[in-house]
Amino acid sequence: MTKLLHIIASPRGAESKSNALAAAFVESQKEKNPGLEVDVLDLFAEDLPAFDGDPAAAKMTFFGVGEMDPAKEKAWDQVASITQRFMAADHIVIGAPMWNGGVSYRLKHYIDIITQPGMLFGFDPEKGYFGLLENKKATLVVSSGVWAPGADAKYGTDFHSNYLEWWLQTIGINDVNTVRYQPSLLTQDPQAGYDAALAELKAL
Repeated sequence: MTKLLHIIASPRGAESKSNALAAAFVESQKEKNPGLEVDVLDLFAEDLPAFDGDPAAAKMTFFGVGEMDPAKEKAWDQVASITQRFMAADHIVIGAPMWNGGVSYRLKHYIDIITQPGMLFGFDPEKGYFGLLENKKATLVVSSGVWAPGADAKYGTDFHSNYLEWWLQTIGINDVNTVRYQPSLLTQDPQAGYDAALAELKAL
């Protein structure tokens, strides 16, 4: 393993516990592997293009809808460049807080840009969707303020870690470790939860 992509999906900088835990994990990986190349992608600082008319139409040409023209090709080249940065990594690390039961809008935006046919997934009418990535792994650092595994339904639903794990498997990344920091309003000792998450990450 030679290249790690650290995706920052919270805008809260050092105040974000998911950011801090993911950064600590990345540092521990660098200590274990001094030759590791780390690419940091801060989604709230990155200029991500809108996935609108031309790129959406270009995508549909892969499913036999419409034809590629210069405008669509230009839009698709931009999508491909962003996607290739993701594909170049051997290890994907994502720090992702829960927003309204799901992921932050910038992380969803990024996923919608890069999850493209012929690059991250393929499709066959009989086989369905299948991932195209091989020999990659992912580490998810997730957190949520109220919802927690096993909590009553009145505290929310997880469209967050479940979604990220499903997405990674859909594109072919099956070696996935998920570590949860639970600073829940229902938890009496959030510092103990943070320390436990940090220890779990450093043991990976």
